[in-house]
Amino acid sequence: MRIRFVPMMAVVLWPGIGMGGEAEKYPRPNLLLEPAELATPEVAREFTILDVRSQEAYQKEHVPGARRVDHDEWKTAFGDGKDAEGWGKRIGQLGIGPRSKVVIYDDNGIKDAARIWWILRYWDLDDVRLLSGGWKGWKAGGYPTTDAAPPPASPAEFRARPRHERLTTMEQVLRSLRGGSLQIVDARSENEFCGVDTLENKRGGAIPGAKHLDWSDLIDQATQRFKSPEQLRRLFGQAGIDLSRPAAAHCQSGGRAAVMVFALELMGAKSVSNYYRGWSEWGNAEDTPVVVPEQEAKSSKPQ
Repeated sequence: MRIRFVPMMAVVLWPGIGMGGEAEKYPRPNLLLEPAELATPEVAREFTILDVRSQEAYQKEHVPGARRVDHDEWKTAFGDGKDAEGWGKRIGQLGIGPRSKVVIYDDNGIKDAARIWWILRYWDLDDVRLLSGGWKGWKAGGYPTTDAAPPPASPAEFRARPRHERLTTMEQVLRSLRGGSLQIVDARSENEFCGVDTLENKRGGAIPGAKHLDWSDLIDQATQRFKSPEQLRRLFGQAGIDLSRPAAAHCQSGGRAAVMVFALELMGAKSVSNYYRGWSEWGNAEDTPVVVPEQEAKSSKPQ
């Protein structure tokens, strides 16, 4: 086993923190865990740490004590969110029980970690957080890493209960278009929203009335941390997204939408769901309404 320490060469001022050290707090700051907190042994002992990077990256080095979760396997396995028994076993095998505290990180701009966060929250695990800045933030802080896997987890009893209010279906979106109050938030790229980039879908464009905000605009690309509360509030306002109204985010297949759901909840929104099947369902259905917004398309961003 090798424990690596990387010396911290500079002090980094994260988004939202000024030279005086004062920062506006997110309305729900407990959704994030700072690397400096997790690096404290007494805090680390409280959490199950999940690494959702590739197997190769995990084996090379990871946060001490972290267990790897296969993001792609979870992405596919979620399906329609009805296999409660199977998910109870899958989650329990990680040593996660109903009162466990979990923190998740990735090296993919928060997108993969956010999907796992959303899935765990859907199955009624209460205290699930993202590591602020993800793997990049951990490394930037010079915190220790290891190539040693932790001891096998003792399976826990976890009864997965679907929180249906966190998942939106195509039928619910269609009903909302006929006069509901649900805000549809499109987290895809500008090119996808405008129908320029159809990926492999039969049709491109947008759900009528959808508010568009590219998921990657929520993230400070230099630090891989969420932008400051002031910046997020401005972005939501410019996109016409009302934090006080129910919202359902979507993308192609749930991952980018999970980042949007997280950011909305981070900013205090209380009724936020994920149209998990998103455009992979809507854009390939025969009779769903589609519009092509007349906006200038920007360069496409990865799914």
